[in-house]
Formats: sequence, C-alpha cells, structure tokens
Amino acid sequence: MEFEHVTFDLPHGSFHALQGGDPNGRPTLVLHGFPDHPPTAKPFLAELGRRGRRVLAPWLRGYAPSPTAGPFDMAALTGDVLALIDRWSSGRAVELIGHDWGGAITYDVCVTAPERIDRAVTMAFPHPLTFLSQPRLTQLRRSWYMGLFQLPGSGWIVSARDLALIDHLWRQWSPGLSLHPAVQAELHETLRASMPAPLRYYRGLLRPGMLGAMRRLSQPIAVPLLQLHGADDGCILPQQVDDRHRFAASHALEVVPDVGHFLHIEAPETIAQRIAAWGE
Repeated sequence: MEFEHVTFDLPHGSFHALQGGDPNGRPTLVLHGFPDHPPTAKPFLAELGRRGRRVLAPWLRGYAPSPTAGPFDMAALTGDVLALIDRWSSGRAVELIGHDWGGAITYDVCVTAPERIDRAVTMAFPHPLTFLSQPRLTQLRRSWYMGLFQLPGSGWIVSARDLALIDHLWRQWSPGLSLHPAVQAELHETLRASMPAPLRYYRGLLRPGMLGAMRRLSQPIAVPLLQLHGADDGCILPQQVDDRHRFAASHALEVVPDVGHFLHIEAPETIAQRIAAWGE
C-alpha cells in the first residue's frame, strides 16, 4: 500500500505527514513517539488502511521536516494535533492512535477536545497520572535517559557515534526487534536533522506548563479508549494499579505478549487487528 508525503500549513508552521489507506474510510490519525518518525511504521499504517482506515501520520513538532522550534509543553503539542484535525478532517471526528509521546499527547487531546475524537488508542504509555503515581525502582532505572536529557550538551551525547545511544534504546526497549538497515538509516537522517529538539519534550516535563496538563488530565476521559502495552517493553512497565476511575467511557487495557515498546512495528498485523476489533 502506497503512502504519499503531504504537508499542512498550521499556526506553528508547515507540518509534514504520510497519508494513505482507504480514501473513504474512518479518518485515523497516528502519532509517533520518541525516538521515531512515521516511516518506520509504514507496515502498521498499511494494515490500518486494509482495515478500512484513511490514515494520516504526521512528523510531530520537533521532528524534521516538521517545525523543530519550540515550545514543547503539552498544550503546544496538543494544539498542533487539534489544528491538524481541523485541516484534515474538520467535518468528522477522528480515531486517534498514539505511541509513547504520541500516546501522552493522545490522552491530553481527549480531555481537551473530546468532541473531535471518535475513539482513541494509546500504545506503550499508561495514563500520565497513573505513570507518575507508581514510581517503582524498576521503572526509575528504566527512565534513566530522562535525567540525561535534562543536561546541557545531551544533544551532542545522543548524536555521537552515529546516534549509537538511539540504537541502544531501540534494542533495550524492544529486544525482539531489529530494524532493516534502510529503515534505520532513514530514521537516523530524521533525528540528525532534528536534534536536540526531540529531547526538549523531556525538558518540558519540568516546566510550569506541565502543571496545566496535569490539571486537565485529572478529568476523567470521556472518549472510548484502548490501551495496548507490550509484555516485553524495556522502556515503560505495564501499569500495576487499577485506574478505571480515570475513564468515563468504554475502556480496555491489553498487555500484548511477545512484543516490546515498539509493539506496532514488531507486530503490525496483530496490533492493527486488535485496534480494528476493539469496540466494533
């Protein structure tokens, strides 16, 4: 299945995206996480298209060729997504799918403008307040990179030796995944053109704007939402607490066996099928 490269002139600048799938299907917006970009997920995007989706997958703020200038607070990131929905699917609510940081943005979009979202799926990221409420030692050890990214010069550290740290994170977070060399090279090209902007997402966690996001996210989510998490995720542990009070609409949490953090890249057909089957 072919995907075309399209652009959208939004308030923050010109955003780039991959677009494809069923032109008459359910509008589905897919948000990538760190350290990633849309092309690595093409097999997953194609599987969504084969299941009746009209798919759009943007390069998020901070990832070239989309704007790499900040700010990177949650309100700004959510604003980009809502502006994109207005341009791409103004007359119809969308299915919103987010992985990792894209998942964090998905939760915030759902509480900010629930009328624009038909249903949502998050992958590899619990509800942010749930994530913050369970700082187990094992998770703190896995989150070491968040501290590194606060340091001056961390962009140089991440870019050194042909992005060796990025490759290490992919191996650690999804032990069963090996990117094709051409796919890896394309990702490296994007990240080299983007640094240090992707790291600024993490610096934004310690800025005052995050308090506003936490207040918004304290509201129960009134959008049907499916959470998917890889059982072998080496980055973020599946949640261990009951947080059903955070969801006011239909909700499900599924831990998918034999996949890690990048579950939709490891098992595109399986994950697309789970998404298509849920709540239908």
